[in-house]
Amino acid sequence: MKNIFEKEITNDVIKRINNLSATSKPTWGKMSVSQMLAHCVVTYEMVFTDKFPKPNVFTRWILKMIVKNIVVSEKPFAKNGKTASQFVISDAREFEAEKKTLVNYVIKTQELGETYFEGKDSNSFGKLTAVEWNNSFYKHLDHHLTQFGV
Repeated sequence: MKNIFEKEITNDVIKRINNLSATSKPTWGKMSVSQMLAHCVVTYEMVFTDKFPKPNVFTRWILKMIVKNIVVSEKPFAKNGKTASQFVISDAREFEAEKKTLVNYVIKTQELGETYFEGKDSNSFGKLTAVEWNNSFYKHLDHHLTQFGV
């Protein structure tokens, strides 16, 4: 798995994001490119904002037992997989605004680095290692950028 905390990898991801246009079409799935960018932003909003409250203890336990390994492992996501309700973007979004927000979060994540994320609490899964955070960040971005052919 590529390491999103390395500047070279972050720059490559940003280059891929910048290769998108407002008219980019997915090779699978139903989201528009603007919705996909907003969908990817949710991951970072869960880390850096209070927009999404933590699930209750029972739900968090279920997420840790069933979903965590899917998200933090190196195994790629399946196409057209189920997503949590917080990640469903059904309204229209402004392409440039979503792109700018996502790029800024990717840069912030890289600049904070592995040390910041080692043992950091996840809304859904509890404490994660820096490797688990990396896998979740990079895998999700790579999945959706590939979806849009970049």
